[in-house]
Amino acid sequence: MKFTTSNTSARQTFRDIAALHISSTEFEPNGFIPPRFTCDGLNVNPPLDISDIPPAAKSLALIVDDPDAPIRAWVHWLAWNIPVDTHIKEATSLKEQGVNDFRLNKYGGPCPPYGVHRYYFKVYALDTQLTLKPDAGRNDLEKAMQGHVVGYGELMGRYKRR
Repeated sequence: MKFTTSNTSARQTFRDIAALHISSTEFEPNGFIPPRFTCDGLNVNPPLDISDIPPAAKSLALIVDDPDAPIRAWVHWLAWNIPVDTHIKEATSLKEQGVNDFRLNKYGGPCPPYGVHRYYFKVYALDTQLTLKPDAGRNDLEKAMQGHVVGYGELMGRYKRR
């Protein structure tokens, strides 16, 4: 598997990493995210199931973004040092979270201004724990992950406001 970080100043290609499988009991891949996980509902994170985590993984990191936002990809959730587990429960308050584009240290659900937008739940398996401050943003997280990604997977869901 090959992928590139979205941060052009810290662009790095990761090769030969394990493919994680990410799913949710609440929506199918490429399917519509239920309103309760959005600004039109409870605005809590959906449950995520993670499988095929490599044995070298010591922690997980998470980036949720909307590449269809008008100006740039909009960050909805940043988290790191997530225990290597196979499940992130609905409405989870993760211990170490960064600042999203809502300027909050928590999940901010889909809330597109118009049309159908795509939301990518990206999970990274890391061979280390990260040392980041709570005011860390996406660029900080991507920079800290460089050279430590041993697995990657994503789940894409869609949402359109009523």
